[in-house]
Amino acid sequence: MKDRNDLAFDLFRGRLVRLSAVDPDSLSRSFVDWTHDSEYWRLMAATPPYPLSQEGIKKFIEKDLLKEDPRNLFFTIRALEDDRVIGGLGFDGISYTQGETFVGIGIGERGYWDRGYGTDAMNVLLRYAFTELNLQRATLTVFEYNARAIRSYEKCGFRVEGRSREALHREGRRWDLVFMGILQEEWLALNA
Repeated sequence: MKDRNDLAFDLFRGRLVRLSAVDPDSLSRSFVDWTHDSEYWRLMAATPPYPLSQEGIKKFIEKDLLKEDPRNLFFTIRALEDDRVIGGLGFDGISYTQGETFVGIGIGERGYWDRGYGTDAMNVLLRYAFTELNLQRATLTVFEYNARAIRSYEKCGFRVEGRSREALHREGRRWDLVFMGILQEEWLALNA
């Protein structure tokens, strides 16, 4: 981990990505394309895919994602090489008194899948959670069939903590919803 006294230190920058504020116009343009990709939708949502409009997505972002609630913080993920919006991530339901949060991430641009961008973005988010917000724990859920995401989360230090058995019906069968978590001390040990 970089020294905080290093003038080049940028809290929201990793090796491959930087996190930026959510801009409803640019994110809604990107997100509408991503949601029309049934593979992306299959990895991100429990509901069946259906077409969404840019205007509908923009209204959702403005109403739900950008409300002034310090328990929910969301960012876009931008690739460092071209500053392209490739996904989004954030905290949903930070409990400052308990020191914990639920995290979520999605890389919508297929050209950035399986190349380390998601792992880098999650590590930047966890650095913020554990070193700036002083949270003690982060939790997420992932569908059992999303092996790429599970590997990425494990690289960041997440551990499987449990399952909701057969919680999702997809492809003619039932799949588990996997619960994963990481503690501040575990993340700090990996990033010392």
